[in-house]
Amino acid sequence: MSRSVVTAPRPRSAPTARRRLLATGLAIAGLIGTLVLDAPAAQAATYPSWDDVVAARGKESAKQSQIVEIRGIIDGLSEDVDAARAEAERLGAAFEAAQRKALRAAEKEQALRSDAEEHAEVAEASAAQAGRFAAQMARSGGADVTTSVLAGGEDARDLLYDLGALSKLSEQAERVETAATNDASVARSLTDQADRAALALEDLAQAAQDRMSEAQAASDRAQAAYDEQEANKSRLEAQLASLTSGRATTEAQYEKGERIRKAEEERRRKALEAELARQQRAQAAAAAAAAANQGGGGGAPVSSGGGGAAPGSGSGSGWVRPAGGWITSGYGVRVNPYTGATAMHDGIDLGSGCSTAIVAASAGTVEYVGPYGGYGNYVRINHGGGVRTAYGHIVNGGFRVSPGQRVNAGTLIALVGSTGNSTGCHLHFETHVGGGTVNPVPFMGARGVGF
Repeated sequence: MSRSVVTAPRPRSAPTARRRLLATGLAIAGLIGTLVLDAPAAQAATYPSWDDVVAARGKESAKQSQIVEIRGIIDGLSEDVDAARAEAERLGAAFEAAQRKALRAAEKEQALRSDAEEHAEVAEASAAQAGRFAAQMARSGGADVTTSVLAGGEDARDLLYDLGALSKLSEQAERVETAATNDASVARSLTDQADRAALALEDLAQAAQDRMSEAQAASDRAQAAYDEQEANKSRLEAQLASLTSGRATTEAQYEKGERIRKAEEERRRKALEAELARQQRAQAAAAAAAAANQGGGGGAPVSSGGGGAAPGSGSGSGWVRPAGGWITSGYGVRVNPYTGATAMHDGIDLGSGCSTAIVAASAGTVEYVGPYGGYGNYVRINHGGGVRTAYGHIVNGGFRVSPGQRVNAGTLIALVGSTGNSTGCHLHFETHVGGGTVNPVPFMGARGVGF
């Protein structure tokens, strides 16, 4: 599904005025979904009409003036797109930086709570063991030892043996009790640290959410600027050609050509979508057949050793493979092949072919569509319950979903590219749980999907 296209009417105006009006319109478009009480009314950008062009052809000075105006508008459209994209990329990078801080903070909080739970469990086990020692000591030394010896005729060796055993038992009980106290103290300390980390995480998560909203608004403005350029540039160029070539092109001729051009573009788009869908169905069927032959049946993980599984293949659990290709880089700390720096790699890279399909790994709501720093073009989907998936390095023009859109497992969301910090076409795929990232391989494997 492509993003919406906004077209504008075409009367005459000066380039500077047109750019001011365009900036106002784009700023308002970027704030859709936000309550703005004091925003000025949107005004449509204006362009020369074909009547203006025809009238200018009859007089050289008017023709030259019209040529200068149209060239200025075309240049202004390109400038608007470049400026909007630069701003979207800047805010996308700010979103990535804020989100990375939130991810690390969430993982720290989760690790502290996990350690606290482990120490609490050890303390509980140690306390139980200390209790068993105390009970054993009570059973062994509950009667008066001297009376027992006189009555029972035990010799000195028996008495010394019993006293030694009780002493060792007492020492063991004391060590276990001390360990239990220490572990309980550590557990309380770790829990306190986790609570403090959770408070800091709230601020970082909110900051990341704010940066995401800003980046999404900027991405929408860039898309609107691009859509306006696409909707008007070809007509302006046709008008310019009519003035400079001496050939009397009319609006009717232009519109006829545009209908033919757009019909051909739509035909090619539908053919590409149909071919992608056909490939998904064929590869999913092959993957399912391979799983059945391996004795996995419908519920076994679908795998082809890392390279043969298709996007959309899965176990019927509601989760599917997001793209084809082998894993070319795994989850964890690595040397970044693009920057050369050692850093956390928050997902896995799948060596998918350029412009091949990327599908939603599961049903959810699209949260973000736009630039994301080193990830290039990026989509994030919220699946509920603290679970999200993210998809990076999407090709320019490759988005097939919009923010707020509901998707199902296997829905086409984008096309594979090499945008951002990338050395070649591939999909960077992430799984987020509870605010932090987790390794997608075991996460997806637990849901019946192999890589």
